[in-house]
Amino acid sequence: MPAHRPEVRPVAAPKPPQSSRPPLARKVLARLPLPERTYVLDALRAETVGGVLLLVAAVAALIWANTPLAGAYETVRDFPLGPAALGLNLSVQHWAADGLLAVFFFVAGIELKRELVAGELRDPRAAALPVMAALCGMIAPALVYLLVNVLGGGSTTGWAVPTATDIAFALAVLAVLGTSLPSALRAFLLTLAVVDDLFAILIIAVFFTGDLNFAALGGAFAGLVLFWVLLRAGVRGWYVHVPLALVIWALMYNSGVHATIAGVAMGLMLRCTRRDGEEHSPGEHIEHLVRPLSAGLAVPLFALFSAGVSVSGGALADVFTSPETLGVVLGLVIGKAVGVFGGTWLTARFTRAELNEDLAWADLFAVAALAGIGFTVSLLIGELAFAGDTALTDEVKAAVLTGSLIAAVFAAVLLKLRVRRYQALVTEEERDDDLSGVPDVYEVGDPAYHLRMAAIYERKAAEQRRLAEAATASPEGRTGAGEVAASGAHEDPRRPAKGTDGSKVAGASRDDGGRPA
Repeated sequence: MPAHRPEVRPVAAPKPPQSSRPPLARKVLARLPLPERTYVLDALRAETVGGVLLLVAAVAALIWANTPLAGAYETVRDFPLGPAALGLNLSVQHWAADGLLAVFFFVAGIELKRELVAGELRDPRAAALPVMAALCGMIAPALVYLLVNVLGGGSTTGWAVPTATDIAFALAVLAVLGTSLPSALRAFLLTLAVVDDLFAILIIAVFFTGDLNFAALGGAFAGLVLFWVLLRAGVRGWYVHVPLALVIWALMYNSGVHATIAGVAMGLMLRCTRRDGEEHSPGEHIEHLVRPLSAGLAVPLFALFSAGVSVSGGALADVFTSPETLGVVLGLVIGKAVGVFGGTWLTARFTRAELNEDLAWADLFAVAALAGIGFTVSLLIGELAFAGDTALTDEVKAAVLTGSLIAAVFAAVLLKLRVRRYQALVTEEERDDDLSGVPDVYEVGDPAYHLRMAAIYERKAAEQRRLAEAATASPEGRTGAGEVAASGAHEDPRRPAKGTDGSKVAGASRDDGGRPA
C-alpha cells in the first residue's frame, strides 16, 4: 500500500506592499505651470489696458448721448458707409458691431484654439471645471430671465442677453480698484471668458441667423478652405491673408450668418502649437499682433457707438419695472454669480477635487460675481434679439449697463474684503530672492536654486560677523558700531526683489535665513 503523501498546496506569491498614502486629489485653482502663467499674465495685461479704454469709451458714449450733443451722436452713429452694390452699405454702428467685432472674435477664436491644444482645455479632466462653470454661468442667467418674463408677461426673445461675460471690462474694474488677483484666479477668469465666448458664438450662429443666402455661404466656406490651405502651405504674407479675410467676412455677412462667425472660424484655423526652433506658434504670434487692435480699437469703438443710451431718471426706473430689462439685470447680477459658483462647486464635488489651500470658496464666489459684467457681447446680443424695436433695444442696453455696474460694485466689495490675502499671495508668487528671473515657488527642489540661496545667506552671515568683530575690536566705537549693526541687521546685501507695485517683496530682507535651503 503506497505511503500517504501529504497534499502540497501552491504557495501564493507575496503581494507587493501597497502604499498607505491616498492618491493625491486634483486641485481646483491650483498654481499654474510657469509657461502658462507667463502667457496668462501677458494676455491679461493687454486685456486690462483694453478694458480701461473700453470703460472710457462707454462713459464717453453715455455723456455724448445725454447732453445737448445727443443729436450729433445719433447722426454719426447712423451715418451710412460702404458699397451698396456689395450689400455693405451699413451704418457706423453696424460696421462697429459686424466689422470691428469680427476682429474681437478672431482673437477669441485663437484663444480658444490655444486653450484646446496647449492650455487648460487640452486635458478633459482639467477642462471640465471651466466648461461646467461657463455652461452653468450661461444657463442660470437665461433661466432667471425666462422666469422673470414668463411671470411678468414680457418677451422671452432676449433670454441670451445676460449670458455673456466681458473679460476686458472685468479686468478694467480690477485695475480701477487696484486689486491684483492670484494667477490661479486670473487664469480661471480668462479660461471662463474663453469658454463663455465659445457658447456665445454658438448662440449667435444658431439663434440669430436670418434667411440664408446659400451662394454667399458657399463662397464664404470656399474662402475658409482656401485660407486653411494657405496656412498649411506656410504662406504667411499679410498681403495675402488680410484681403482674403475681408472677402470671407463680406460673404459671411451677406449669407445671413452673423459676420463675426467668420472671425472665429479663421482664428480656429491657426496653428497654436510650437514646433522645434519656434519661440512662438503662428497663432500666438498673430494674436500678439492683433490683440492690441482688438482690445485697444475695435471693442472701444463698438462700445462708443452701442452704449449711448438715455439714462434719465425715468429710463432708469423702467429698468427695474419692465420684465425684459429686469430679467437682464437679475440674470447678470444673480444668475451669473450663482451659475458660475454653483457649476464650479458641483464639478469639484463630483470629481472629488480639492480647492487650492491658499484660496477659499469665498474667493471663487467673488470671481463668479465679477463674471456678471456682461458688456460687449451682451450689447451685441441685445441688438440682435430686439432688432427692429429701437426703444426696447435701448432699454435692454440700459439694463446691461445697469446690471454690469451692480455686478461690478458687488464683486468689488467681495474682493476688497480679501485684498490683503490676495496681495500676500501675489507677492509670494512673484518673489525672486535669487534674482534668477524665475519666481522662487517654481524653483523649490532645484539644487541650483538652493545653492544660490545658500551663497546669498552665507554672504549675509559673513557681513554680520564682520560687524560683530568691528564692534568687539573698538570699545570706543561700540555704540556707533552697534548702531551700524542694528541698521544693517535687516538689510540684504543683494538688491531686494521687487513686487509689481515697486515695493520690497515680503521676506526678501529677512535675517532668519528665509525659507529653508
